[in-house]
Amino acid sequence: MNKLVGKHVVIAALAAFAGFAVSAQAADVVGNAKAGRGKVAMCIGCHGIPGYRTAFPEVYRVPILGGQNQQYLENALHAYKKGDRHFDTMHAITASLSDQDIADIAAYYAAQTPTSKDNPDK
Repeated sequence: MNKLVGKHVVIAALAAFAGFAVSAQAADVVGNAKAGRGKVAMCIGCHGIPGYRTAFPEVYRVPILGGQNQQYLENALHAYKKGDRHFDTMHAITASLSDQDIADIAAYYAAQTPTSKDNPDK
């Protein structure tokens, strides 16, 4: 029984350390709005249409992303990628994004306002 408990403690410690290493690495990533502009073509197809609703896999109102908080956008994209947020289309799209891609996309949308020239909503 002690060996089993010992293994779980070691596994938990290694998992925590791995999570810390990933978090530390992600903390070093800085979003670049200019780079993000070239990475949002797929996003604009849904998120650039005012009042757009998707019908697959369920009816869902798609939010406009321009002007959203950068950290919120990064957290949401990471959650879709990990499967913590459940929307199959977003999971499929984010699965191929790197931490840098996510930071750049979030920086791009966070830099916009309703009057931004590059706002896909305008």
